[in-house]
Amino acid sequence: MLLKKKISELEQALDQAQTYTEWEQVGSELDALNGMDLWKIDNASPDYNYELIRDQLQTLRGYMNEKRIEPLMRLLRVGLNHDLGNMGNSNLYGRAHVGTKKLIEDYVDQVCTCLEYICNAQIDGITFGDKLDFFKDTRRSFGQPALMLSGGATLGLFHIGVTKALHEQGLLPKVISGSSAGAIMAAMVGSHTDAELEAMYDGDDWYSDAWRFNGFLNGITGKGFAQQKQLETFLRRNIGEYTFEEAFERTGRHVNIAVSPVHQHQKPRLMNELTSPYLLMWSTVLASSAVPILFPPVTLTAKDSDGHYSPYMPLQKWVDGSMKSDLPRQRLMRMYNVNYFIAVQVNPHIVPFMVSDQKRRATNLISWPRRALHEEIKFHAAGTFDFLRSQVSNEMGHQLLDHAYNIVAQRYYGNVTIKPRYTLEHYQHMLRNPNKERWNWFRLQGERATWPKIAIIRAHSRISQTMTECIDKLKLQRQRRQEGKAPALKVVRK
Repeated sequence: MLLKKKISELEQALDQAQTYTEWEQVGSELDALNGMDLWKIDNASPDYNYELIRDQLQTLRGYMNEKRIEPLMRLLRVGLNHDLGNMGNSNLYGRAHVGTKKLIEDYVDQVCTCLEYICNAQIDGITFGDKLDFFKDTRRSFGQPALMLSGGATLGLFHIGVTKALHEQGLLPKVISGSSAGAIMAAMVGSHTDAELEAMYDGDDWYSDAWRFNGFLNGITGKGFAQQKQLETFLRRNIGEYTFEEAFERTGRHVNIAVSPVHQHQKPRLMNELTSPYLLMWSTVLASSAVPILFPPVTLTAKDSDGHYSPYMPLQKWVDGSMKSDLPRQRLMRMYNVNYFIAVQVNPHIVPFMVSDQKRRATNLISWPRRALHEEIKFHAAGTFDFLRSQVSNEMGHQLLDHAYNIVAQRYYGNVTIKPRYTLEHYQHMLRNPNKERWNWFRLQGERATWPKIAIIRAHSRISQTMTECIDKLKLQRQRRQEGKAPALKVVRK
């Protein structure tokens, strides 16, 4: 009885935690009381190939202890896999509150230790160029994660908490995409350096006046129910006057914003530092926020080398990219070699119907009828909306049908999906200006929803993040060498 009371008290404390450190401490106590510590140290499980991972771990440790660097690099080059032995199975991360099997954590730690050693030591017979090639090639084959942020109006402040939680753990992906409200948050994170992010998360400099509404007549005549100029001011104050290229050079983050052309014969575009380096990010976010009825379509704005602004494709108008591609997986995979997606879904018409990652991947007989019925309804609804939009020539009608088709046809989940737990209070804030109080409220909810996902994200992302850090470090060393400032490194014979 006392044990049940203690567990109940800890569960309440877990729900009310204010920081990850506090949440982790309470979660660890719960794991100890529930017997999960014993589960963690028991390697055996039908959910993953523990023998394969154990063998790889022992081999890596052996090469490191004997300083056999060449075979170590060969093993890492050909043996790394972001889901080795199915170690990313969600069943391994839904039992304990904190962490997973210790074998998996030890393997990830050892790989990162090996990578950092290769990066930092000067190895006899391996040139500086060999190192860079090794890390670039290995990262290319290993892949990297991406963070995808959905739309959701003011509810998109939830994204701030998610990015804060990931950033504090060193797990914030370099590739970030977003549409509508998600585009706002992606652009804000992508235009602030690591040193500036902490102040941004506090929200002290947050300009909150995003929403001002027009009269009913403006709404029904196509001018939009909300004032677009006010939203533009909001975006320019919070994002700045950076192009995609300038933001990338400043932060090293690849910001991707989905926009859709109004013209029926043009396909949606994913704007970033590669496809549209000279586009102003605030301009693209403004287009991505142009939801039918609420805001009218916009003309994008570019900036030249002299800092002068000019229309981008002046004959083309652009709208919310989530109408046709809310979470643009395929293009991110092709452009950035992304193979692991962290999806954050806050759309108020989607979240209530979503299920957990564990339930979604269930393979038992009980889950089959539900999944079959869901897919059947989805298939026929998508086909109906696709047919209707092919028959409509009216611009506004076509946009609305695009939006309806996208709602039923797109994939809302990632390899890991983070979502809020909505109440009626959330819906009351949807179109309200996000003041500091709401900022803090949504941010904390985003953090709390992310903390339980840290273990599975770390298992998939930490190795890739370490390789990226090594590449950045080696590039900086090369630059300093060229300037005659490189520090001497310890020589290790392979």
